[in-house]
Amino acid sequence: MAAVAINPKWRVSAGVAWQWQQRMNEYRYRHSNARQLQLACSVSISMNGCELCGNEVQFPISISETHTLPTVPTLHSAPAQLILALSALRAQPPLFASGIIRLQVPIRERGDAIEWLHAQKHKSLFPRCFFSARSGTGTIDFPISTGTSSNPNNLDPCNNPVSVAGVGSAVFFRGSDPFSIHHWTSIKRFLSRESPLIRAYGAIRFDASSNVSPEWEDYGSFYFIVPQVEFDELEDGSILAMTIAWDDSLQYTWHTAISQLQATLHQICPYLTKINKESSLGTNIASLSHVPKKPCWDNSVKKALQMIRGADSDLVKVVLARCSRYLTDICIDPIELLACLRVEGQYAYQFCIQPPNAPAFVGNSPEQLFHRKNLNIASEALAGTRPRGFTNFEDLHIGQDLLFSPKDNIEFTIVRENIQRKLEAICNEVVVEPKKALRKLPRVQHLCAQLSGKLPTEDHEFEVLKTLHPSPAVGGLPTEEARRFIEENEMFDRGMYAGPVGWFGGAESEFAVGIRSALIGKGNSTRVYAGAGIVEGTNPSSEWEELDLKASQFTKLLQSKEPEICYQETENITTSL
Repeated sequence: MAAVAINPKWRVSAGVAWQWQQRMNEYRYRHSNARQLQLACSVSISMNGCELCGNEVQFPISISETHTLPTVPTLHSAPAQLILALSALRAQPPLFASGIIRLQVPIRERGDAIEWLHAQKHKSLFPRCFFSARSGTGTIDFPISTGTSSNPNNLDPCNNPVSVAGVGSAVFFRGSDPFSIHHWTSIKRFLSRESPLIRAYGAIRFDASSNVSPEWEDYGSFYFIVPQVEFDELEDGSILAMTIAWDDSLQYTWHTAISQLQATLHQICPYLTKINKESSLGTNIASLSHVPKKPCWDNSVKKALQMIRGADSDLVKVVLARCSRYLTDICIDPIELLACLRVEGQYAYQFCIQPPNAPAFVGNSPEQLFHRKNLNIASEALAGTRPRGFTNFEDLHIGQDLLFSPKDNIEFTIVRENIQRKLEAICNEVVVEPKKALRKLPRVQHLCAQLSGKLPTEDHEFEVLKTLHPSPAVGGLPTEEARRFIEENEMFDRGMYAGPVGWFGGAESEFAVGIRSALIGKGNSTRVYAGAGIVEGTNPSSEWEELDLKASQFTKLLQSKEPEICYQETENITTSL
């Protein structure tokens, strides 16, 4: 067992013990004052989303560390390394009242994070999450620091993963109140620059002030987890990692946390499950219903246009959305659906968030909300939609039509200038380059601009999130007028659709806009969400066709043969999944 002792400092000498005792005294002094703070955040530190509520503490946890174990050739060898290391941890616990420790095993072989997640079938492994950064977009981004690798095959575990899949929750954040600076602080206290791969993955509601429908209840106003066990897919290898978090002030002790983690680790499947990433899931659509139905959509668009043209209204743009409920002949595996989306979605963010006993929120979003690395911030404006052409000539013609469309140019300019003004209010300087270009995706193309800036301090990250969401691309302008119009006229709950989805880290965070997304129910029901921007010059029927185009990636996957769809016109969809 001595050969796998994780940290030599834990063999406590008299001098080290005295230093730890001093740190513990300092922590207890700070904590005695912090206990008086009562903040409206539900923080649970447990596997499987079992909430343990407690007072939020403003100070960072006492210890945050990452330990890298010897590199193994294949995934099959990695769990045994972690189990052995966990036994060493149990034998030599750290002397702190709170902390978070990540143990990771580099793997020479590159594995697919989705295939690893698909193999983890045991229900005790929920919640689960998946996040994949997009590639090949030419979007402004920041160079990844490579550091110096100490493992035999030069595999650097500090590299940003291509994709991350996680199960269980080392620490869990969920609240019913709108996401606030207090909630952000409660998440960040578990994160540090020294452990860059300890991240909190999750999503935030589009509008936390609106009523929550049954299908979204398990998500609350926001839902984030630091996974207990995660698989990181790298460019040149993989990492299997486990994270243990504890905090006596939240009535979740080291001994409880390590017992929970040990139980989870023994449920982990050490293999990848191959997924048939075809153009269809082998399902067929039995029925399809839209909220709103077409006549109601036309009325809402006309009402919005009247307000936009009215002298007594400041409304310039509003984004109206549609919820389409598909009933299929067999149940849908959300991870299989996500894998199929990735085949044609390499230029988008893929994500999956699923609390225990809840539907899965999955998506294939082309739109970045923001990416922060240290003080650097990147964002983008995305608006206007056209299909791709069947030939290069047709594709060029369609793209030119989008570039010079008066209606789309109005919508795009509103979005770009609004995001630029918001960033300029926070950042020292903002660069917009390019100011207008085409973003070509496999099925659709958009107008796009890229923006970058520099924050005064890293603590301004929350201001960026608060300021950029909702952008005019998913809400409208002015923000509050558009929000009220959506609340009064949309007949379904957007939930996390069009809200921020991504991750917080110590020195880096990245969020996409949760569009091109769906909520996969536990039965045969799938809700697909799509939206369209309404500005002067909008045609209701054209926007309805745009909704169909944006939802087509899901329709294609859900329908394995020529559809014989029974359309059910419904005013509202609120039935629980």
